[in-house]
Amino acid sequence: MLMALLLAAGGTMAQKAVSIETLLREMVDRDARAQYPDPAFSCRQFSSYDRATTTPDQPGWFGNADFNQYLRVEIRDGRTESVMMDADGPGAIVRFWMTFAGAGAPEGILRIYIDDDPTPVVEGPAWDVLSGKLIVDGVLAAGVSKLTPREQRGHNLFFPIPYARRCKVTYEARAEGLAVFYNINYRTYAAGTPVVSFSQAQLRRNAALTAKVQRQLERKERGIERMKLSRLALDASLAPGERRSVRIVGSHAIEALNLRLKAAHMEQALRSTVLEIAFDGRRTVWAPLGDFFCIGYRPLYSSTWYTQTSADGDLGCYWVMPFRDSCTITLHNLGEQPVELADASASYKKWNWTDRSMHFGASWRQLTHIDTGARMQEADGLFAQDINFATLRGRGVYVGDGVVLCNTASTWWGEGDEKVFVDGETHPSHIGTGTEDYYCYAWGRPEPFTGHPFVSQADGSGNLVGGYAVNTRLRALDEIPFTTGLKFDLELWHWAHTVMNYAPISFWYLTPGGESAIEPDVAGAREPVAFTRADIYPPRLKLYIECEDMTVETITDGYAEIQSGLRRENSDVPMWSGGSQLYWNGAKTGDALTASIESDYDGSLKMLLLLTVAPDYGTFDISFNGKAVAHVDLNYPRIATREIALGEVELRQGRNTITVRSARLPEGRSVSCFGLDRITLYR
Repeated sequence: MLMALLLAAGGTMAQKAVSIETLLREMVDRDARAQYPDPAFSCRQFSSYDRATTTPDQPGWFGNADFNQYLRVEIRDGRTESVMMDADGPGAIVRFWMTFAGAGAPEGILRIYIDDDPTPVVEGPAWDVLSGKLIVDGVLAAGVSKLTPREQRGHNLFFPIPYARRCKVTYEARAEGLAVFYNINYRTYAAGTPVVSFSQAQLRRNAALTAKVQRQLERKERGIERMKLSRLALDASLAPGERRSVRIVGSHAIEALNLRLKAAHMEQALRSTVLEIAFDGRRTVWAPLGDFFCIGYRPLYSSTWYTQTSADGDLGCYWVMPFRDSCTITLHNLGEQPVELADASASYKKWNWTDRSMHFGASWRQLTHIDTGARMQEADGLFAQDINFATLRGRGVYVGDGVVLCNTASTWWGEGDEKVFVDGETHPSHIGTGTEDYYCYAWGRPEPFTGHPFVSQADGSGNLVGGYAVNTRLRALDEIPFTTGLKFDLELWHWAHTVMNYAPISFWYLTPGGESAIEPDVAGAREPVAFTRADIYPPRLKLYIECEDMTVETITDGYAEIQSGLRRENSDVPMWSGGSQLYWNGAKTGDALTASIESDYDGSLKMLLLLTVAPDYGTFDISFNGKAVAHVDLNYPRIATREIALGEVELRQGRNTITVRSARLPEGRSVSCFGLDRITLYR
């Protein structure tokens, strides 16, 4: 009995404590991604998500009040601290993201308390903590994109903050009327797991290692050139419908996949040339080349810890992909043009397969011509739906995802939040605050960022004006382990009712016997790629009415005028179509405004309203020719425009009226404003 106790104690003593050092080393240990975590942990998220998000059968499931939501408020030493996170250890914060709306928000003070010590180990302005120099200066504390004005960036801290017993994070606002958005991903280890808690002394002790790891991540120093690797050529010239397969036998791990794609129509080739990989007789990878390498179907430069691409068609992947007995790599040409794969190879090494080893996987599909207003639950007068990125069964780890899309409306497409269900959860342990927040930037900004090791927006040009966009998040310490299964959904919550192409890809590891529910989408890979609205919407009858040209017939209170001159934030682009809008100020609950237009057309047409949203705008009921057509909440933390789909209306020859009635005032205000920018009628 004594010997057994000594052996048990020795085993505990042999387990190295989780610390800043071990977590930093794990971050750049590519082999670690391909092995089930030891010590085991769960990964969850605190965030400012709308607390009305409870169950899918309740209206709040797609709630969008994703700011200023805290666990509680505490008064400490005379100051008010809002609690963002409070978690028992042993654990570690592994990703911390924030953005703000309102002057003075970044100057609010973040505090991180460890192990019930009343003195915070970190204290300072939010920007300085997350993307400044207060903890770390470099790629692990980054605001993206650097091309975006600082106040509109997503501010990210990827530096690990371990804690032995407990961690609490608070925010002290230093101004009124702020909107604070946050996501905090954290690990929780099994009870008894030794952890060396974060401290300023530990931070100083690991300064040299921190600098080394940041240099590796920033320069993408993966160490492959120092490895003894075998190389299997993948070069091929593939005619339409042709494929090529190669096989590796034995217990090995692929360290790198590299190739140069050549074709007359490179964009279509990136989508219609498909990579398939089967490990130990089971297919786990099936994805178009461009999506697999995280640039979609446009040749672009991008550089992450796991992928490297160029605008000339060079594609590189650096996920470690082990297998016990064999691996078969197949390249398919599903397009209608010949493609060439040059300088193509799989580089691999010997691998000691154990019960912790996992097969790499990637699942992809395209929702072609998806209707953003169909089969959806109403949210704030608009619509949303959950898109399944991954449904996995078995034991494994979720390590990343991306989405490639063609946006067909001149407004933001990504208001939706991620929802991650782990091991049969009935309520997701990860709920976010917006698609751009999940991908680590903010406010739907279009500026690209391509050099961060874990996140990328290689092209965001279609975010706000319509067109192409691609977002990627590849996980390191924020990977999500599961023992029986995982479901990852991301809301498609578009500000317009439109039709678009939307193609998600997910990356994961599974132990043998695990399965992905998403099957190969051959039709989606063959679909012609789309870059503009005209590629999805054929030209059709469309009538535009600039609302400043309408006649105001009656108004019960307040005043109406033509408002103009306002520009979009940090740009010279006018806020409104035609530069002006019909503006109504001073509306109280029940007040109404009626305006009219003259038409030579008689018949049924679909209608879109381009409306203004702002902090002093309220909720309104809208009717057209006496028929109720919409109930819209136009209150929003900042001024912007939103497109509202009304369905079909009856337009009659001669005079037509639109009536707007104030239904609810903005919180804390005695009157409301309303702005009508443009009416679109089409069939």
